[in-house]
Amino acid sequence: MKIAVMTDSTAYIPSKLREEHHIHMVPLSVVFDDVSYREEIDLTTDDFYQKMKKSDELPTTSQPSIGGIVDKLEELAKDYDAVISIHLSSKISGTYHAVESAGEMVKDDIKVYPFDSQLSALPQGFLALEATEMVKQGHTPDEIIERLSKMKESIRAYFMVDDLTNLQRGGRLSNAQALIGSLLQIKPILHFVDGVIVPFEKIRTRKKAVNRILEMLEEDLSNGKVAKIVFIHGNDEQTALDMKEKFAEKYPTIEMVISYFGPVIGTHLGEKSLGVSWYPKL
Repeated sequence: MKIAVMTDSTAYIPSKLREEHHIHMVPLSVVFDDVSYREEIDLTTDDFYQKMKKSDELPTTSQPSIGGIVDKLEELAKDYDAVISIHLSSKISGTYHAVESAGEMVKDDIKVYPFDSQLSALPQGFLALEATEMVKQGHTPDEIIERLSKMKESIRAYFMVDDLTNLQRGGRLSNAQALIGSLLQIKPILHFVDGVIVPFEKIRTRKKAVNRILEMLEEDLSNGKVAKIVFIHGNDEQTALDMKEKFAEKYPTIEMVISYFGPVIGTHLGEKSLGVSWYPKL
């Protein structure tokens, strides 16, 4: 059986890495002033943050159309028998369910295995990269799905926003919560629980919030539980590089990478958001 691996643009796997591992992608979009831009295709991340600074209104985001997904699956059906399709949490986007629906429409041509990562950004990308390795090793789709299910439960991912405004304006945070958080300089550490973004801890000041996340990472590193780390930023690469440098000196054998919050996720988290995720040894 020839198996393809597909994800969506919010995994933020660099295009060269996607090409190297033959990972296929369907894009989500952001909409500024009624103009829709497919992230990774029509709008770069740098251009997105520049447009955000100039816009008085928060852009909206949209999932891929079912028709567009069907077209992509029909294209894959020419060369593959099945596709493992890994997507951002179904609790924050309808992309996963759209792929489910599209899969039913092409089931006579290709078998589609939609997978809800219950995550987003490069932690979601970790799953797609793992799937490609398993395909190379000759595993069946069911074996790959089983592995991904165990893996997503063990990935630790924490992030914080510099300003609560975008979460509030995008409907991810109530007005009262945003007002209280701003008045108290609260920098909530957020994480995913069953695919939903929820507060992990509420901490005063950005520096303390960053240090708290890094303390948790340090604890797992000292216990030998970490295989890979990603430092993620929303247009604040230097901070991510500084964090990586700090840990790379102490743990030179651990794989560490820098990633970013692109347009769709950046819409909700805003500029200067930061995330740290690590993939443990299983």
